[in-house]
Amino acid sequence: MIRRVAAVLALTSVLAVSACATTPTAVPPRPESAAPSAPPPAGPPTCNNATQSYAPTGALPGPNALPAGSTMAAIKERGRLVVGVSADSYLLGSRNPSSGVIEGFDIDMADQVAKAIFGPDAKAQLRVITAADRLPLLQKHEVDLVVRNMTMTCDRWQQIGFSAEYYRSGQKLMVRRGSGITDLNSLAGHRVCAPNATSSLTQIQQLAPEAIAVPSDSHTGCLVLFREGRVDAVTGDDTVLAGLAAQDPYAVVLAGDPFTQEPYGIGVPADQPDMARFINALLEQMRADGRWQASYDRWLRPTLGDGRQPEPVYGRNA
Repeated sequence: MIRRVAAVLALTSVLAVSACATTPTAVPPRPESAAPSAPPPAGPPTCNNATQSYAPTGALPGPNALPAGSTMAAIKERGRLVVGVSADSYLLGSRNPSSGVIEGFDIDMADQVAKAIFGPDAKAQLRVITAADRLPLLQKHEVDLVVRNMTMTCDRWQQIGFSAEYYRSGQKLMVRRGSGITDLNSLAGHRVCAPNATSSLTQIQQLAPEAIAVPSDSHTGCLVLFREGRVDAVTGDDTVLAGLAAQDPYAVVLAGDPFTQEPYGIGVPADQPDMARFINALLEQMRADGRWQASYDRWLRPTLGDGRQPEPVYGRNA
């Protein structure tokens, strides 16, 4: 009897073990395919040509036909166009010592935009700013435009917008007569002044690394340092240097081709491309009716010779 019980128990154990051995193992569920990751946010558009601006959407509208909801209509409703300008760049934007009025080629451009918005008797409300103020004031919308001999660069396009090129300048050197400075290669060890936050300062540091770059708040500040003998040269756009040299009988702008190209654009806030398109339509109109040429001939031709309005480059998208 005992042997039977043992046999039964042994058989039961074998069956139990067999049952456990044949129980299928649960297969973990196949993970669902991961959803495709979102593409990284697009970066700023590639800038292959800093002079490329926004094409006009048509002919320049008159002051009574400004598009509803546009930047220009809002400015007209406010009653003034605020433009950042220079007051110490002779021939471009400087205060006339007799009348106290700020005048010059850049001021003509600013006033033409005001006339296009408000009518033929309008003038821009001018705010005198430094070169370093140009981008921050546009970014903060403290001015509507900047017309202050500002070079169009790809870096600046990341921060603000521009009209089409309205003048092509170039960087040169102003030195004392008989100084022995004849070109970039002879600047080693010499002190060269340029305003803060300008492409002129950056360029001279790159093109003449052995020169001693001396920053100042403005070109007028550079002229003071030059007259006091604290710098040996001033660098900047030929338009600006022509105005400085006209105020100092011992100064001369070195002859020859400029060592950079400086395309000037009218600066606008980055989020207002409609204003850039409007200005570009205005510039086209000024080319056709001769207003640009008349302004150039008055202010710049006597010093810089013949000049023509640059051809616009369009194709930039907002």
